[in-house]
Amino acid sequence: MQKETEIKLRVSRETLAALREHPLLKKRNKSGWESRELLNQYFDTPERDLAKAKVALRLRRDGEDVIQTLKTRGESVAGLSVRNEYDWNLPKAKLDIKKLDGECWPQELAELDKKTLKPIFTTDFVRERAEISWGRGKAKVVIEAALDLGHVIAGKQKEEICELELELREGEPAALLELAAELAEKLALMPCDISKAERGYRLFDANSYAVTLPAPVLTPETPLDDAFAALAWHLLGNSQRLAEQYRFNGHWRLLQDWVQQLIDLRALVSSLGQAAPRQSTNALRAALDALLEDWRPLVQIGQDDEDVRKAAPEQFLEELEDPRWGQFSLNTSRWLMERSWTVDRGTTRGNRQGAAQLQSWLPRLLSDEAIALRLNRYQQQPEDLAEQLPRIERIQAWLRLARNVLEIPELDRLYGEMNKLQELANMPISEDAESNDELLNARKQQAIAVYQNRAWKTLLRA
Repeated sequence: MQKETEIKLRVSRETLAALREHPLLKKRNKSGWESRELLNQYFDTPERDLAKAKVALRLRRDGEDVIQTLKTRGESVAGLSVRNEYDWNLPKAKLDIKKLDGECWPQELAELDKKTLKPIFTTDFVRERAEISWGRGKAKVVIEAALDLGHVIAGKQKEEICELELELREGEPAALLELAAELAEKLALMPCDISKAERGYRLFDANSYAVTLPAPVLTPETPLDDAFAALAWHLLGNSQRLAEQYRFNGHWRLLQDWVQQLIDLRALVSSLGQAAPRQSTNALRAALDALLEDWRPLVQIGQDDEDVRKAAPEQFLEELEDPRWGQFSLNTSRWLMERSWTVDRGTTRGNRQGAAQLQSWLPRLLSDEAIALRLNRYQQQPEDLAEQLPRIERIQAWLRLARNVLEIPELDRLYGEMNKLQELANMPISEDAESNDELLNARKQQAIAVYQNRAWKTLLRA
């Protein structure tokens, strides 16, 4: 068994050609590119039991070699994945179920009749492979770079494979992200948290690809630094999966959810106070603001404009063909892996805040934000409510992602009422007097509803 640590990056054919000649890879590649045709047959039961268990089983023909591979459930976030992998060289291209014994076979599939395993789809592609090595400080880094071009084929359906895979052979996982980020400075590289096997299953069932990751488990005792890191990784991973699925099928709701992940991440970053000095978050905030400046208005307009919704998939493809999205994703992954917000904190108060438990820090944050929101003012001046959107979004991000750690009555109800307030604050003031009066009255009534909520009153007293 070996652990496979890799990052997959979706690219265009033009970018694939540019990577082959990229100066950075040329400098660190001593042996040149080796081209091989890889023919892969994946297996599962008719009920897709392996897919449900996050297990992939394949036979690969690589020249004269036949390799049986089992990949078990692992961790994958923001395009960087770590999985257990078992390989066996076979004398012929026939699945050997005797190899799938207790040492490698997942316990949750122990009762599965392996004789029901059947071929389900293929992934056939040409791989150009090179060993990339360099010195990183006092350590050596060795990465296998693979340029893959081909197709996933499931019955009469197929999808193109066009991607860069970087697999760690020696060194620290951070080196993968560093190399990918350097390559993404001028090339459009889309971190892609979907395996070739998942693409095959998706051709059978578009909903088989989960667009949201399991929520991180937070407790009242979780330190702020750990909670923020877990939530930020979660939002970044979700944004990449949503981007991949929206690129695939163009469903409008996916784009809305993609924008919401960015809004929540921006809100969390701006809520940390001295735990994250502004200079440590400048680049991240600027990147998020640039993305939201383009996509938030489009999503708002598209709610009531079918033409905007129809045009959005093509606009999103243009976004993915620009280096911006890949740069944001990879640089944010590096920032989170290095916990860069803690590096230049310097002050005792900042370190103390970063170590504070959620059960003490979060009520104070929400109380401060609730007081500063001054809802009584917007009961009188509802036309100005939009100026408080950043504060409302900070409150909502924490309520959405971490309200389970607070013991405050009616908190779920408050979250629902705040959602309504946020929607109303997002609606533009209309030039039509009647519509305008309806919106302003709705804002006024919703501000009253939040103000009278029991949980809100508790926060104001915290």
